[in-house]
Amino acid sequence: MSTTAESDRTELKRVMGPKLLLLFIVGDILGAGVYAVTGQMGGQVGGLVWLPFLLAFIVAAMTALSYLELVTKYPQAAGAALYTHKAFGIHFVTFLIAFAVICSGITSASTSAKTLADNFSGGLEINGWIDAPMSKGTITAIAMGFMILLALINLRGVGESVKFNVVLTLVEVAALCIVIGVGFYAMGKNGADFGELVTFHDYQDKGLFLAVTAATSIAFFAMVGFEDAVNMVEETENPEKIFPRTMLTGLGIAVILYMLVAVSVVAVLTSDELKTIADSEGRALLEVVTKGAPDFPIDKVFPFLAVFAVANTALINMLMASRLLYGMAKQDVIPRPLAAVSRNRRAPWAGITFSTVLALGLILYVTSQPDSNVVGNLSSVTSLLLLCVFAVVNVACVVLRKRDPRAHANAFFTSPGQLPLVAAVLCLFLAGPWVDRDAIVYKIAGGLMLIGIVLWVITFFVNKATGTGDNAFEDVEHLGE
Repeated sequence: MSTTAESDRTELKRVMGPKLLLLFIVGDILGAGVYAVTGQMGGQVGGLVWLPFLLAFIVAAMTALSYLELVTKYPQAAGAALYTHKAFGIHFVTFLIAFAVICSGITSASTSAKTLADNFSGGLEINGWIDAPMSKGTITAIAMGFMILLALINLRGVGESVKFNVVLTLVEVAALCIVIGVGFYAMGKNGADFGELVTFHDYQDKGLFLAVTAATSIAFFAMVGFEDAVNMVEETENPEKIFPRTMLTGLGIAVILYMLVAVSVVAVLTSDELKTIADSEGRALLEVVTKGAPDFPIDKVFPFLAVFAVANTALINMLMASRLLYGMAKQDVIPRPLAAVSRNRRAPWAGITFSTVLALGLILYVTSQPDSNVVGNLSSVTSLLLLCVFAVVNVACVVLRKRDPRAHANAFFTSPGQLPLVAAVLCLFLAGPWVDRDAIVYKIAGGLMLIGIVLWVITFFVNKATGTGDNAFEDVEHLGE
């Protein structure tokens, strides 16, 4: 980078301490995931709906330990792309990992938008503010309008986005506590029957192992979010010291709440209702609250709390995606105009605009497919992309240990023994074809990655024609700065 370009660079600022980082992680993990996937999991395993949450937590925690080892060694904002590059040194592979992370953020935000629209329409219906359920087109329009609103919020800058995250995180914790409270109220009123919690219902004739595997892959969407924090490391104070404790605390809080929510769902719904709850898509928990506490007007308030809770996940994911796009464009790996940053707000407006347009197109495409479970398919795309990324990160952790044992010995944090290798195998297993995914999931994932490759190829030829480079990353360490 030239001296002039270096002096003209508009950098992002550090605004996150331990408390903000914890709320960031908890808010991202707790957001849309539990609202989007609980119904799908119930339709897979019945009363064992808590088990996939637990298994997904174990795999996510193993991978989080690898992330912590790597982020304390390399405290830069590039995250998975940086670790992949340091381990393998192949620029195109680094690009694929970085763009997969971007796509996972966009699909996660799109899932959140659809879940938000479902709960918003449900709230209007329950309160009697509309005479009939909203049409599919209206719900899609609400989801797309929400994505545009998120773009406007992110254009205000990271400081304002993270502060907004604090409010939304508190709201989503309150919403999940309502679900938990309703479940325990139902158990107290009707008598607790804990036998259902260990009863497997093979609704889809898969057998216990395959059904739990499929449900765990679905549940993984609810456990992601910790990796977004790694991409915010350049905007975090003293990341080497605060990341390990904060990330593990956030994961622990999330799994405790998820397990309690699962118990509440089983306590309220019958086995027949668990079988059909997947059809509710993003309104599954709303149905639990409506049935579990008919004597209280909680169901009139809950859908709007869920709206704010789900908004949090989308906000954070779009924040991450726009910053990685900014970093890649700044290093001439994708078209340079995507690196544009506003002078006043210091926000990557071009990356925000591009990721928002991609999300809008994705929502429109999935909702236009007949008989498509929109929430289920979008969340499955997110899980598939991230499971592949996590497998590579875990392998990179092992490779970098062997390459630089002295740095490993002096690291602030290390994952125990060969745990990263075990985590890599588990991630690949959950990403495998034996997991029951619709064909559209692979089409979306492949299509998104193809868009990235096209951008990479265009930039390659532009760089060659202008003599500005060969699509090699100039400084992977500051990719997500």
